[in-house]
Amino acid sequence: MLESTDRLVEFRKQIDQINLRILDLLCQRGGIVQEIGRIHATHEDQFFHPERETAMLAEIVIHNRGPYSDETIVHLFKEIFKASLHLTEQLRVQQLLSHRSRAGQTQPVQVQDWIVGNGNFTIVAGPCSIESREQFTRVAEALAGQGVRLVRGGAFKPRTSPYAFQGLGEAGLRIAHEVAQQFGLMIVSEIMDPRDRDLFIEYVDVLQIGARNMCNSPLLRAVGETTKPVLLKRGMMSTVEELLLAAEYILLQGNRNVILCERGIRTFEPWTRNTLDLAGVALLKQETYLPVIVDISHSAGRRDIAIPLARAARAVGADGIMVEVHPNPAVARSDNKQQLDLEQFKQLLIALDLMDSASLRAVEVGEASRQAVPA
Repeated sequence: MLESTDRLVEFRKQIDQINLRILDLLCQRGGIVQEIGRIHATHEDQFFHPERETAMLAEIVIHNRGPYSDETIVHLFKEIFKASLHLTEQLRVQQLLSHRSRAGQTQPVQVQDWIVGNGNFTIVAGPCSIESREQFTRVAEALAGQGVRLVRGGAFKPRTSPYAFQGLGEAGLRIAHEVAQQFGLMIVSEIMDPRDRDLFIEYVDVLQIGARNMCNSPLLRAVGETTKPVLLKRGMMSTVEELLLAAEYILLQGNRNVILCERGIRTFEPWTRNTLDLAGVALLKQETYLPVIVDISHSAGRRDIAIPLARAARAVGADGIMVEVHPNPAVARSDNKQQLDLEQFKQLLIALDLMDSASLRAVEVGEASRQAVPA
């Protein structure tokens, strides 16, 4: 009995030693995999080659002496291959120009005298579409009186139906520009065509890339060649990684003034227009130094849950929200179910503690954002 116990102890010691040797070999293998990954990244080559994996597994099976079955050995090595692929994926993400490791913290984006991403909670508000000078003036005047600096408004509208209101075009941009100057506001508006870039540079302060154009690489490159801030919306069926890769197109052209926007993704849920991906917001704040805001209007498609969505966006670390506001949503020519009226917008600001409920004026939370961006 004593001899059996001694042998058992010895065998366990051997197992422990083998485990450490296996670990050492796995670490060596992982280091080589990372070097291979760096080479592939330099040459913009695909890391995963199925034919290479198949050949390695066939060679391993030939040399399998047991006692494990070939199926077991194949399963074990496939797990090792999977872990290796994960290592290279991590390396690839870390090499993105937008990765947080390049800056360490959120890098603010300056829009004239307003800064997005420096600790303040930015509000981008305004109608879905610029419908008339009177309509846009009413909204702009109300927003300016409540301390909002960034006003949104679409002049070129990407609509599902070609028969729906497509926006006022250049006339809408002129209205937005003139009204914004009157009230000291800055314009955020969606650009859909690279050929309109010069027109937008003349009239607009922030170039918005809508969800439908997140994968429009010529448009992304075109706005990347400017110095204008760009608000890049996540596509309705795009992953977080795909959003970051879209941002790379802009960053690679030299424009580092990029703001990311989570606007909801399409799911099977029928009670909301889209599904707001708060986990995606948290991931973006963890993985990138770019400011991140949340579109609480398109993500839900309904105004009755705007306040809880705004609170949730702020709680998860977003740098601000985008919200649609209209003087009379019932007669809005687009997205009337999700736009807030002026009173509802005021209540939203109060709920977020962005207004003094006694005087109904903007509190000092926004004043610090008007300082210059630190060098």
